[in-house]
Amino acid sequence: MDRITPVDIQHRTFKKVLQGYDRSEVDQFLDEIIETLEDEAQRRAALEADIADLKERISHFKAMEESLQNTLVLAQRTADEVKASAHKEADLIREQARLAAEREIANYNDAIAEVRREHQRAHDATEKARSELRSLLTTHLALLEREPATSAAAAISAANGDTSRLNLS
Repeated sequence: MDRITPVDIQHRTFKKVLQGYDRSEVDQFLDEIIETLEDEAQRRAALEADIADLKERISHFKAMEESLQNTLVLAQRTADEVKASAHKEADLIREQARLAAEREIANYNDAIAEVRREHQRAHDATEKARSELRSLLTTHLALLEREPATSAAAAISAANGDTSRLNLS
């Protein structure tokens, strides 16, 4: 069965019978039905327009939601990448600092070794000088013990150029 529209009602004709309804009452009632149906049709059209508008807005909001979701995912991914990059950079800085510290320690160890070698050379030079002085003193002592005491005194005085103090007894 087709839907009855206000136009269908307006153009509908009925057979005339002897004992029928009052034609003006029927027409008036039909006019009320037509008016009610037209109002309902307008309300329905308005509601359908509202529904279409709401569907469009829902579609728009869904698109916005999807865009926001994508933006959030991208922001999270970017944050993760920035964090990973910062960790890598921190690791690199730590490694560079460790290498620099190792180089400094190696330089200090080299300097310590050089100072120790220098100290050993100075110690060896001191020992050599002591040994040479001891040898020289030993040689002079041996010379002094070989000669008589007077001639040694004369030799010392003569070496000093002081002949006035010579006591030759």
